[in-house]
Parts: sequence; C-alpha cells; structure tokens
Amino acid sequence: MRRAMLVASTAATAVVLSAGSGVGADAAPGAVEADVAHHGDVSLWGGRLAVRLHTGNHGPSDLAGATARLGFSVPVVPARKLPDACLWGGNQVIYCQSGALRADGRDSEFLLDLRAVGDPAEVSVDIATVWNGGADDHNPDNDKHHVLVPATGDLYVY
Repeated sequence: MRRAMLVASTAATAVVLSAGSGVGADAAPGAVEADVAHHGDVSLWGGRLAVRLHTGNHGPSDLAGATARLGFSVPVVPARKLPDACLWGGNQVIYCQSGALRADGRDSEFLLDLRAVGDPAEVSVDIATVWNGGADDHNPDNDKHHVLVPATGDLYVY
C-alpha cells in the first residue's frame, strides 16, 4: 500500500513539474503570460564556487514565484548551508525558489557560497527555470544559461 501511494505521489509530482516547465507550448490556453529571466555571475578559485543568481520577471503579468535549477559539472560538498529558499537536489544540483515576482522587476537574489569536491580547473554551471506557475513564457531563452567557469577567480557573467 505504501509503495502504491509513493508511486502515485511521484507521478503526480512529475505531472505538476512538467505542467509548469516554462515552455509556452505547455501552458494552458488563456494562461498568465510572463517572462522569467535569470542573470548573475559565477566565480571559481581553489575549489570555492561563488554563485550569484538574480531571478526576475519581464512581464507582462506578476507571478507567485519561480524555481531555478542549478546543475554543476562536478560534485559540490552538500554540507554547506544554502539560503532558506534553496535546497539540494543531489551532490550536483541545487533548486532555488523565488518569492513573488512583479512584472518588469528583479525580485529575487540568491548568493551561494559553495565548495567543489577537489580543486577542479573548471566547472560548468547550467541554470534553467523548472517551474513558473504554469505561465506562458514566449521568451524561454533568457532563463536558460550554460556558464563555463575556469578556476581564475574572475567573475563570469550570465
């Protein structure tokens, strides 16, 4: 019985997440229209990885929030404290949930102070919206980024 409930719960979660994927074709007819965008910078030195993530909404409608997925090409030490609105999705993934996003505003900022396992020469970071409340986003390209970060200590802006 418990296994059946777990499978049903997992399937329901997958349906909810895919329904809010941020892709315009997936939005219901007459859905709210909004444009979630992520911007920020990443820096790597001596195995330390600093990530600044700004999540905003270019409108035209306000949103209750959005969830960004940050995927790293190397394992990250999960013992580090994350901001309250972020959680670990494994040793190479972090999810961050913004608060309400006003139309035409930059409303959410997260600062992540992370440590890579080992001392890599470079790390790539993939940032993407995985949930936007089911809004129709006609410009999904500005909420997907691939950032290559050499271990120079320099800021790499996305």
